[in-house]
Amino acid sequence: MRYETLSELNAERSARRAVLVVTDVESGDQRLVKAADIAADPLHSELDRHLRMGKSGMIDAGGRRIFLNVYAPTARLVIIGAVHISQALAPLAQSLGYDVYVVDPRTAFASPERFAGVPLFADWPDVALPPLKIDRYTAFAALTHDPKIDDPALLHALSRDCFYIGALGSRKTHGKRLDRLKEQGVSEAALARIRAPIGLAIGAVSPAEIAVSIMAQITASLRLPQESPAIQPLRVPA
Repeated sequence: MRYETLSELNAERSARRAVLVVTDVESGDQRLVKAADIAADPLHSELDRHLRMGKSGMIDAGGRRIFLNVYAPTARLVIIGAVHISQALAPLAQSLGYDVYVVDPRTAFASPERFAGVPLFADWPDVALPPLKIDRYTAFAALTHDPKIDDPALLHALSRDCFYIGALGSRKTHGKRLDRLKEQGVSEAALARIRAPIGLAIGAVSPAEIAVSIMAQITASLRLPQESPAIQPLRVPA
């Protein structure tokens, strides 16, 4: 790999931006493709597919053998609320390779005894979230049911390019939430990014089952093409 390519690759990775190195196996020619440039690339379909799956691999491009080396940042999950669902969701996400962080100003909930091995931030969202540097490789789940905690957290998430934002609550609860956020100046387009009720419609009842439904929806958001049909959210009574 040329020094210039390596330097550019390291710069993109340091900034938590995805990048692919495209190598012509026969000639040895290499080029670097940033995530933002994939749509304009001749190999955009294959580049997009491999990046979404997070896996490197060989492809055939017009009779040429091309190796795509994928460099994607480790996905993060920021959980707002150290509640029972979070106790199941945090280790599940960790088992899938996510870096997980739990934010809750209520120290009785955000305790190491309840979240062994999970970074905890016992502060209000406006204090805890900025240092986490939420980005497009971050999934965000608001689970407290407390507007004083969830609303400012969602405002912060909506100002970032998260690949997933979800919030717990019935349709009635979410409707009231949307009204409050609109009063804060949030646009309809931004509000539409919130998955609520959070999770897939798998008939989940227990905290562990709800955690599975949330993690499945997050995985679909990360792995499936944007043009895929919408996946039904968890059905919660109004």
